[in-house]
Amino acid sequence: GTRVLLPRGAARSVPGLTRRLSHLRFTEVGPGEEVPVGDVVVRVVRALHDGRRLPMGPQHSPALGYVVHGEARTYFAGDTGLFDSMAAEVGDVDVALLPVGGWGPYLGHGHLDAGRAAEALARIAPRSAIPVHYGTYWPIGMDAVRPHEFHAPGHEFVRHAARLAPKVAVHRLAHGESVLPEVSG
Repeated sequence: GTRVLLPRGAARSVPGLTRRLSHLRFTEVGPGEEVPVGDVVVRVVRALHDGRRLPMGPQHSPALGYVVHGEARTYFAGDTGLFDSMAAEVGDVDVALLPVGGWGPYLGHGHLDAGRAAEALARIAPRSAIPVHYGTYWPIGMDAVRPHEFHAPGHEFVRHAARLAPKVAVHRLAHGESVLPEVSG
């Protein structure tokens, strides 16, 4: 019965998704929509990322981010690149979860590296930020060959954020750690 919000068209783009996971409640959403889920409201925002759903085929569904409104307003950017209207579309948030890396040595269009994520952070200006999307999914053996690309994005984000958004509390968490970021009252 768990509620899953996914981009409009994703169920069609990924054959078998709803059939194999029939115990989940899927709701397809698009930018601008708000969906109540229990005690929170999830506002769907645009992300700048390739909408292809590979390896399933060339189907497209929009890339999305989510702003969860509850005791705090938390922005989960998803996979995205930096875009001009990002701050306006995200709005006022307490916490931003920003991707700062990826799974390969080069992050192209539609992705944030540590520097671009810090630029996004400066534009959004939340109270707190947590770098995500680095140091977990990596081609086997790559961490032994190029460990700096595997582990460094979190540290680099902290460094860039201190320069570009010094008023934002940045929490770089190790695997399994948690934090209760400061939220507006």
